[in-house]
Amino acid sequence: MKARILWIEGKRANSPSFISALRKKEYQIEVAPTGGSALQMLLEFDPDLVVINASSLRTSGKRICRELREKLKELPIVLIVEAGPNPPEDSCANVVLKLPFTARKLLNRINPLLPADEEHLIHVGHFRLDLDRKKVRHQGKEARLTPRLTKLLQILLQHVGEVVERENLFRQVWNTEYIGDTRTLDVHISWLRQAIEENPRQPVYLKTIRGVGYRLDV
Repeated sequence: MKARILWIEGKRANSPSFISALRKKEYQIEVAPTGGSALQMLLEFDPDLVVINASSLRTSGKRICRELREKLKELPIVLIVEAGPNPPEDSCANVVLKLPFTARKLLNRINPLLPADEEHLIHVGHFRLDLDRKKVRHQGKEARLTPRLTKLLQILLQHVGEVVERENLFRQVWNTEYIGDTRTLDVHISWLRQAIEENPRQPVYLKTIRGVGYRLDV
């Protein structure tokens, strides 16, 4: 599955839109006509990247950029501006592109900001686990994971809605047949809840099935 891009573009664009070129490359694009509508779509669409075509909005894009950044601190943002002597200062965008430029240049600048290719990305519901970068995103919350936490979440995502026995998890994550004491698993489950739950003490997604194991609900 290709990356998801939230594209903010008004009706006053002076240059050809790049949206069709990105869709031909199989990126998932959602278009928002204003910054306000983009903020409303943000958590539901949960994009990997946002592009703000400030030139089409007759604005510098700084305010929209800051509002997006307040919602999702790690969200990569690309800002497209009119040609001029200097790009906007303190835009908070990762990349600022001045018109005119080609679709190829756009792709070259956004690709390093996007998650790993689909072979190394597990996407289930609103959960996205990047196995290469060892990062998980869920409903706008992003966290870095240790290798063991990454493996633990990978197994749970591969068995969403199923109860995975404690011994099974311990055997696969720690790669050992010794399962006499799995208390360290409980500690890692607690750390994983801190990464993905709004309130780790009252988990909504990662449930304990007493006496058996754990289940991840999406």
